[in-house]
Parts: sequence; C-alpha cells; structure tokens
Amino acid sequence: MTATPPAPFTLPRPVGALLARLPAYPGSMLLVTAINLALAKQLPQDVKDMLRAKRLAIRVRDARLGFDFSWNGQRFVPCSPQADTDLTISANAQDFLLLAQRRQDPDTLFFNRRLVMEGDTELGLVVKNALDALELPVLDPAHWSPRAVLERRAPQLLRRLPPLPGLPRTRP
Repeated sequence: MTATPPAPFTLPRPVGALLARLPAYPGSMLLVTAINLALAKQLPQDVKDMLRAKRLAIRVRDARLGFDFSWNGQRFVPCSPQADTDLTISANAQDFLLLAQRRQDPDTLFFNRRLVMEGDTELGLVVKNALDALELPVLDPAHWSPRAVLERRAPQLLRRLPPLPGLPRTRP
C-alpha cells in the first residue's frame, strides 16, 4: 500500500447519470468473468463454502453502477439486480480501483466512510480477509499484458512467439 494515496476523486454527476442508463446484467457478466479469471481459483474452500448461494452486490456510488452476482459452488455468476442481497459493498470508482491495485487499505476506507458494507457483516469480513490474503495484483497492468497472460495460461505458445521489440522475454 502506498503511504500517500491520491486525493479522493468523484466522477462528475453527468458521467454517473450517463452510466446509470447502462443495463445492469452485461456489467455484472463482465465483472464475474474478471473475478473468475483473477480470483476464484485462489479462494480458500471455506470461503467458497460460505459464499455458496449468497447474493453479493458491488455498488459504485459515483458511477451509479451496480453489479449483482453469487457463487454457485464452481464460479461466480451474474444475477439480476435486487434490493435484497446478503452483502453489498459500496464505494466510489476511484476507491475500488485503489483497493484492486492494493494502493489503499480497506480498513482505512471503511473507517473514513468511503467504503461501506451492508448486510451480513461476518460474510463481509470473511471476503475482506480472503482478498487481503491473496497475492495477486489484480489491476497491475504488467500482470495483464498479453505476454504475462500467455506466460500464465499458455507458456508453450509464448515460447514460440518472437520477442517483442524493446521488451525482454520473461522465459527462454
């Protein structure tokens, strides 16, 4: 975590008003796809068991976007938006980005009322602790470069590709 996080930023209201017009389900589908790729396999079994059939929601306050999903025992799946969720986590877009990049501590955001958890607090603490234990830099651009993804998913294909100019090969 960085010692001096950037000053809080809120998306302008017209941007939030525009984003609020987007349909919810495609956004939830994109979010669960990203979560499944980046996190799902790393979650401990006890966390997966606790998440089973729980309705979760991420609310991006300033963007006026909501993402609803649940864990079906194998992966996260999108859900239609409903007011009745087991756990809802709300923050502004910048704060979620800082959390994903591990540039801000969730406890600090929580105590500064920039991150809000509503619903099953025990479930929220389990999710928070599980995410804190992961060593994956979710939104580190270097982690998601084409070469880095190929190295993780298809190292044999990466070895057959020519080196990119100006970029060292990570493996011979």
